[in-house]
Amino acid sequence: MSTAFLPVDIMGLQVAEHGADARVVRVTGEIDVVTAPNLADCLTAQLTAAKVVVVDLDAVRFLGSAGLSVLFEANEYATRQGCDLRLVSHSRAANLALTVTGLIQCFTFADSVPDAVNNVV
Repeated sequence: MSTAFLPVDIMGLQVAEHGADARVVRVTGEIDVVTAPNLADCLTAQLTAAKVVVVDLDAVRFLGSAGLSVLFEANEYATRQGCDLRLVSHSRAANLALTVTGLIQCFTFADSVPDAVNNVV
């Protein structure tokens, strides 16, 4: 009998409220086919609750195609809901994945989380 073990700390998610209308989702670790559904659920919940959702990707070590898809779909969902999805990313891995795929131009970026949550109307 073999047992597959998945590290429980592949990806971490922390959500912080910034006033009534903004949420910050800090993502750490790896966003891949295993962890992407958790990120999708989190982003959908936050976009339902707030006008602005900031996704902090600074501590992301890997961003795979499933993660890119989740971010793209969350951005589309935000647009349909009249919300804003903003990315903060100084992660080399995340920025490389976004740049190579051409998806970087689809998102609104901020230099920092404070910059991203400023001017929330």
